[in-house]
Amino acid sequence: MKHVDVYTDGACRGNPGKGGWGAVLVYGGIEKELSGGEAQTTNNRMELTAAIAALSALREPCEVTLTSDSKYMIDAITLGWAEGWRARGWKKADRSPALNPDLWETLLNLLKRHKVTFVWVKGHNGHPYNERCDRLATTFADSL
Repeated sequence: MKHVDVYTDGACRGNPGKGGWGAVLVYGGIEKELSGGEAQTTNNRMELTAAIAALSALREPCEVTLTSDSKYMIDAITLGWAEGWRARGWKKADRSPALNPDLWETLLNLLKRHKVTFVWVKGHNGHPYNERCDRLATTFADSL
């Protein structure tokens, strides 16, 4: 299985507001940038969309190290929250609705295809790829 390093970030101008996401995929010394956004969205939706877009860009099952500054995304996956929300019909433990079930469903399905290890980094703290993804995300948001 090929190993790919993936870096993602999401941004929002207002929350909700104009949003953007950025991703950088690194494989064998080759880097590929991806970005996109929506006119009316939230930061968390953009964080999830960045991961979905990056994993969807992989043409075959891969081992992936996905690095993000989104505690929301990483904790929901690594601590099993998202699987629990899905098992309860997209309800949280307190029975309130889980947010972004459409994106969580897509991400959870992609995690069945790829072997993904999630790594959290502190945002806006000088990590070169995190800063690069932030620039991609904010540039796209600002273009809307």
